[in-house]
Amino acid sequence: MSEYIKTFNEIGINDVEIVGGKNASLGEMYRKLSEKGVKVPNGFATTSKAYWLFLDRNNLRDTLKKILDGLDTKTFANLSTIAEQARTAIMNAQLPDELLEEILSGYENLVKISGKNMTVAVRSSATAEDLPNASFAGQQDTYLNVDGAMAVIKAVQRCYASLFTDRAIKYRYDNGFQHDKVALSIGIQIMVRSDLASSGVIFTLDPDSGFDKVVVITGGWGLGENIVQGTINTDEFIVYKDFIDNKNQPIISRKLGSKAKTMIYAKPSNTELLRSEDAIINTDTTLEKQEQYILTDKEVISLAKWSVIIEDHYKRPMDIEWAKDGITGELYIVQARPETVQSRRKRNVFHEYKLTTKGKVLCTGTGLGDKIAAGTARILNSPNEAYKLQEGEILVTSKTSPDWDPILKKAAAIITDQGGRTSHAAIVAREVGAVAVVGTGNGTLAIKDGQQITVSCAGGETGMIYDGILTWEEKDIDIAAIQMPEQTHPMLILGDPDQAFTLSALPNAGIGLMRLEFIIANAIRIHPMALVHFDKLKDLAAKEEIQNLTHHYQDKKDYFIHKLAESVAVIAAAFYPKPVIVRMSDFKSNEYANLIGGKEFEPVEANPMIGFRGASRYYHPKYKEGFDLECRAMKMVREEMGFDNVKLMIPFCRTLTEAEKVINVMAENGLNRYENGLELYMMTEIPSNVILAKEFAEHFDGFSIGSNDLTQLTLGADRDSELLSEIFDPHDPAVKKMIVMLLESAKQTGTYVSFCGQAPSDFPEYAQFLVEHGINSISFNPDALIKGIENINITERTPVMA
Repeated sequence: MSEYIKTFNEIGINDVEIVGGKNASLGEMYRKLSEKGVKVPNGFATTSKAYWLFLDRNNLRDTLKKILDGLDTKTFANLSTIAEQARTAIMNAQLPDELLEEILSGYENLVKISGKNMTVAVRSSATAEDLPNASFAGQQDTYLNVDGAMAVIKAVQRCYASLFTDRAIKYRYDNGFQHDKVALSIGIQIMVRSDLASSGVIFTLDPDSGFDKVVVITGGWGLGENIVQGTINTDEFIVYKDFIDNKNQPIISRKLGSKAKTMIYAKPSNTELLRSEDAIINTDTTLEKQEQYILTDKEVISLAKWSVIIEDHYKRPMDIEWAKDGITGELYIVQARPETVQSRRKRNVFHEYKLTTKGKVLCTGTGLGDKIAAGTARILNSPNEAYKLQEGEILVTSKTSPDWDPILKKAAAIITDQGGRTSHAAIVAREVGAVAVVGTGNGTLAIKDGQQITVSCAGGETGMIYDGILTWEEKDIDIAAIQMPEQTHPMLILGDPDQAFTLSALPNAGIGLMRLEFIIANAIRIHPMALVHFDKLKDLAAKEEIQNLTHHYQDKKDYFIHKLAESVAVIAAAFYPKPVIVRMSDFKSNEYANLIGGKEFEPVEANPMIGFRGASRYYHPKYKEGFDLECRAMKMVREEMGFDNVKLMIPFCRTLTEAEKVINVMAENGLNRYENGLELYMMTEIPSNVILAKEFAEHFDGFSIGSNDLTQLTLGADRDSELLSEIFDPHDPAVKKMIVMLLESAKQTGTYVSFCGQAPSDFPEYAQFLVEHGINSISFNPDALIKGIENINITERTPVMA
């Protein structure tokens, strides 16, 4: 066996000191996971002994030590000069003959396996790279599409030199690695022709929240460098792990990215050797391909399966690179390393940030970090302008690459024009704990250099950049110290899927109220009847806007069904198997009219609050076809995706006849009560619901008290009227008597009752009132949950006085 090269069949994860983390991982997967279906391109690696042999034969150890001893480790002002001297010393040296022979032999064996037209990737793998406490990839050079034996030899020596780039030297210093203790292994691996297909990144947990029950797959057309650099907005797929093998559709979310650029190889040459960034060219993606997903559902599920296999093998969350060969159509895993940010966070501590003031929004993008930061914006065009950024300022730039790594630790926040959740800027922001908003599109134009700004990622997936220094609150919640109530279930009120994975870490008994209105207004935006009757629309502007939003759906109704189903599925997955009670849409007619194309289908009402809303719409000819789409989406969530923890709730059901009509419509759409465990709930917000509670219980499995509407309709006071604000009071004896009546009836029928509202968190006596009268659960907004649990616990532990 050779001391200087090892085939992938000869190395494994315990060989990091010999071939570095990257090559050790490739060898481990090639040897042990190929038989489980995971495809890894074949190759071989030079060893650390080969690197030390190269240094010793050329007397480079002392030379490099003297050069590096001259580094200014306070200001790093001479970093570029020192790095260039070190690289020059290596490039002026010669590779030993025995090493040359073994590399050439290894290359010839690869040619025999793959054929004469094969090209290879020559990748650097430092012996301290990709360890659990050192995750930055890309510190050394990679050469792509290398053609011919002599070109491989050139690439090997240039990789050795790249151990001393500016960023690699600074990275080792920051992470406490001694320069003379880090060797370099070089992987020579058969190229996957992803330039003719697609490539991307996979995380075996959600990289922003740490939620570990999903696989997140992102990617774009062509080579993966666009994704790392953040040049494109990628497609994204989220797959629920537990359902990969036993459900029809484990993909719970798809997001179509613009993918404006496609990176392809420059023409391979055995005379001119190009670094990875020079061996590729960026072309404009055709409009047709921008509007296509990069992977089929079958391919997404295959990658997810492989990712779970890899995660199970390594017994830790993983950061994985994938590529599809455009010639053979085969998928491959080309890299896997430990995920090192979320997997090291303590999930029992919940960090909560909340803006207490608002300002002018300058721009928005994908938010990362669930935090808020403020300071002076500093616009930089390249890493060469690093001297302009002061500690604690906010970096604003077009995009970042590994060359930016020495700079990013100084920034309080990072804002980029380009990029997605797996771009370089996003990965580094998570690593250094900075707030980041990527993919703003216009951040460098909307923000002025030196401007005071606030960056907030505390409101879900969308990051907001505000003008000026705003104020906010910060709170750390020790989840482990919170004792859950024994009798009353504390549940959450939630409508935004982007917050679901993060909020699932809070102590909770599930979702007591999931409103569909947020999803319809923000993710769908189109009135469902405008999709059903698209061809008959008179509003040409609305018709054009709908066409632009739905063009990649052959049947426009599927746009509504799929988007609604996936949004609900994300929340259902976050809390599975806890119950998620989904309230069917409850817009008022004026709110429905504000949806795209909505005005043609909505009446003009004098008082929409008590008008054409809730159950009355669901069976009425003016909306029934729209409700059919809602039902089909919920059937998809429960049966195709498998989230049988979803229960469905009907709002504003005025009469028993309405209840029967709605339940019949749902049955027509395949949603039969008790079939596959389906339970139906009713919002209890009208006095008739309380008066006839026992009769309504024959139609519904649970009641959820909507305190705002019940207060409004009991007292006859418009809840939105400032003039009646003193009268609108959930503490009013009449309102409380309504609640007591409902609870007493529910006890007799054995019907589950929940309460949705702010009062139990704000007022301990209100929680006491509900608990003492036997409420089953109380649903809180996320910011009120902890206080609400405290109030429930106080009541449950306080003896009732005779």
